[in-house]
Amino acid sequence: MRTETLIQALVEDGRAKEASLPLRFAVAILIGFAVSTALFLATLGPRPDAAAALRTPRYPLKIFEALLLASTAASLAMQLSRPGAETRRARLAMLAAPALLVATLVAELLVVSPGDWTTRLVGSNSRVCLTAIPLLSLPLLAAVLYALGAGAPTRPGLAGAVAGLLASGLAAALYAIHCPDDSPLFVAAWYSIAIAGVSLVGAAAGRYLLRW
Repeated sequence: MRTETLIQALVEDGRAKEASLPLRFAVAILIGFAVSTALFLATLGPRPDAAAALRTPRYPLKIFEALLLASTAASLAMQLSRPGAETRRARLAMLAAPALLVATLVAELLVVSPGDWTTRLVGSNSRVCLTAIPLLSLPLLAAVLYALGAGAPTRPGLAGAVAGLLASGLAAALYAIHCPDDSPLFVAAWYSIAIAGVSLVGAAAGRYLLRW
């Protein structure tokens, strides 16, 4: 085979892999989310008053915040899987979910009596939150890391951490459907701790699984 033909074949193969990466990524997320959803329904399920809670602002808002985190993390993860890809916009978009959470937290502090802050912060389900979100994240994290392995992330630790944010964001959205604690104080404390833990696991796994 001539050198020029070999080079052209390698280029075309690289383009084919890059074109198939978004599909692989989407399929992996769908499979991981299906497994996590099945696990959620088998163990926790929606809270009994979910229909009524949807008519209040706090319950749907915490679900939306988790989905916003997951969607922005998905965009950044895709960019990190491509060497040399521009990530500035995706990194800036990652600020949206924390900014929304801070805004809701400030609003909560303004409308709730200081005497009730501790009660809302502690809530009634913190241990379940710290257990459920990481466990529901595991199928999703495994699926996302598998999909990223088809790419070529030059920063495997960072890619793994973002995969953890994506996985735990979707897991947090599932858990939020069950969680009886709707206060932004509770969400900012316990959801954030659980999500950060999954992100650290993702970073450690990414350094090992995604390195070249």
